[in-house]
Amino acid sequence: MATTAAPALAEPRRRSRYRPNRTLIAGAVVIGIILIMAFFPGQIAPYHPNEFDYSAILQPPSAEHFFGTDNFGRDVFSRVIWAARVDMQIALFTTLVPFLAGTIIGAIAGYFGKWFDAAFGMVVNIVVVFPFLVLVIAIVAFLGPGLVNMYIAVSLVGWVAYGRLVRGEMLVQKQAEYALAARTMGYTPQRVIGRHLLPNVIAPAIVFWMTDMSLGILLGASLGYLGLGAQPPTAEWGVMVADGKNFMTTAPWISTFPALALTVAGLAFSLIGDGLADLLRPRK
Repeated sequence: MATTAAPALAEPRRRSRYRPNRTLIAGAVVIGIILIMAFFPGQIAPYHPNEFDYSAILQPPSAEHFFGTDNFGRDVFSRVIWAARVDMQIALFTTLVPFLAGTIIGAIAGYFGKWFDAAFGMVVNIVVVFPFLVLVIAIVAFLGPGLVNMYIAVSLVGWVAYGRLVRGEMLVQKQAEYALAARTMGYTPQRVIGRHLLPNVIAPAIVFWMTDMSLGILLGASLGYLGLGAQPPTAEWGVMVADGKNFMTTAPWISTFPALALTVAGLAFSLIGDGLADLLRPRK
């Protein structure tokens, strides 16, 4: 009598090791759209950002003016598009120099220690005594309003956060076995820091950099609102919010749409930072 073979057990479905980081993708898509606006504003915006039309003053959003017009008849939608170039520039230049300077200084202070670390600690203590925004405003007020002076002020203060972060990571990593082995083999301190330690300590600084870009945009908007950042008639989101503050009851769209652009851009950079934190976090 023939026997029927037992049915083979179905092989369990293997889970893919790669899971798309939706937070990182969402933030990157939004920033990608904003960068397209920044690189090609002339092809996207229907009007010049500083084109006055006194026959279309304070018009509400319509098919002709998607975001309405301001008190000079300028198209708010076009100004929001053109402002993306300035605000992306602010996000980069207010964080790039602090990121590079803080990473280098923090790595050197954490690796060598002794008098250099003591000097680093004294400078940090002096800077952190004052609120960050107050100190930046004081420096910009001393140097004079404008984007370049704003970049200088932020760079003089903002590197401290990166330096403290990298220094802490360096103090831990320089005691690791691979770092001890590199020093035992006679490698120079520059090679030990640059080729062995820095790649292992820079990840938290990169994550912080992405998050700090959102704060940089808000800082640039705040200084623009106070008249210390970008100067009129430059299309910048903070300046546009300031331009519409006197028309909030009659023409709220002047301030609302650039404020929404600020919120979306800041949220996108925060999503990229969170996504990078998940991506770079050590896994078991």
